[in-house]
Amino acid sequence: MSSKRYHLFEVYGIELEYMLVFNSFKPAAIVDKLLTKKAGELTSDLENGDIAWSNELVAHVLELKTNGPTTNLNGLSELFHKNVLEINKLLKGMDAHLLPTAAHPLLNPLTDTELWKHSYSEVYELYNRIFNCKGHGWSNVQSTHINLPFFDDKEFEKLHAAIRIILPLIPGLCASSPILEGENTGIKDSRLEYYKTNQKEIPELTGLVIPERVFSKVDYYATVFEPINLAIKPHDTNNILDHHFLNSRGAIARFDRNAIEIRLVDIQECPKADMAVCVLIIEVLKLLVNKKLALLHDQKQWTKEDLFAILNPIIKEGENYTISNLEYLKLFQVEESVTVQVLWHHLFNLVKEHIDSSHHAAISIILNEGTLSTRILKAVANDYSEQNIRKVYLELADCLNKNELFQP
Repeated sequence: MSSKRYHLFEVYGIELEYMLVFNSFKPAAIVDKLLTKKAGELTSDLENGDIAWSNELVAHVLELKTNGPTTNLNGLSELFHKNVLEINKLLKGMDAHLLPTAAHPLLNPLTDTELWKHSYSEVYELYNRIFNCKGHGWSNVQSTHINLPFFDDKEFEKLHAAIRIILPLIPGLCASSPILEGENTGIKDSRLEYYKTNQKEIPELTGLVIPERVFSKVDYYATVFEPINLAIKPHDTNNILDHHFLNSRGAIARFDRNAIEIRLVDIQECPKADMAVCVLIIEVLKLLVNKKLALLHDQKQWTKEDLFAILNPIIKEGENYTISNLEYLKLFQVEESVTVQVLWHHLFNLVKEHIDSSHHAAISIILNEGTLSTRILKAVANDYSEQNIRKVYLELADCLNKNELFQP
């Protein structure tokens, strides 16, 4: 999002994170080499037409993002895919390629983690000193970020209220991290399981993942940013960290660019799946913001504790979790206990006519055949040998190359 202010749902910003792996399947800490090869000189970010590329905290993760705000969500799958193909072509000469999903299933964070060593590295080094970034929660967490604009406090209030309500349901739509270090973790969204605690040394940064009940800029600064700034002060003696950067809730307010960034989406197997997920989430948010499902007053009542109590088991069970909190379900005009999968079906039916038909098939596969985690586990079929896991994930890399959904 740029410094220009936009109204609700006027523009969007989408970010996709991918891991680079060698053909041996080991993480490839060569993002600097890739960016240098493309730009002709070492850079930490570059513009490639409508899509920009940039580095991340660890040297084996690359972020692709819309190059500024975009109005066109329906063309993004093709744009991202074009960039994926170009990157894979550049990586071919380095015996490497992109790997989708939110977590590499065989990565050992102690031996396979290398921090980005170039621009901004003093920030990453400070993070490493405070939190020790050699863990899955730092080096093995690829996500999709959805940036949505708000014009003023009034719009922020509506958008923040709606986003807080939908956050618990997100892992039941897009969990894609069921395997770590060669084992089924028993958790559909292992990325978020780590996300909850990877900054436990300074709990003010992540809070309870679900943001606090704050609906104005002044309240947000007082409730979220001030405790963060106080907590980080003893560690950040040179004042190099910014509170916008430090805030690690599942959705963060970016008052520097008047947007809210949703961070709970696991990246999928291909841009077609990512954009289907993003479009569905955005259309349901529109229903909430426009009070088509529940009144703003009712949305604002929910505490972070009550919403976290719904999110937490969905991180573990994904779409199979049965929501029995009838007050929560009432927000979506559902009157009896349902699984997360059934609830998403219900929500898709409500918004289907507003979603471009190019996304319908992908959404149907996700809703009918399960989250990517469920489909990965089905493909692995209880054979957790390194050889079999690698085989399944190379199929996922092939889905990324072809921009096709994974259907084992």
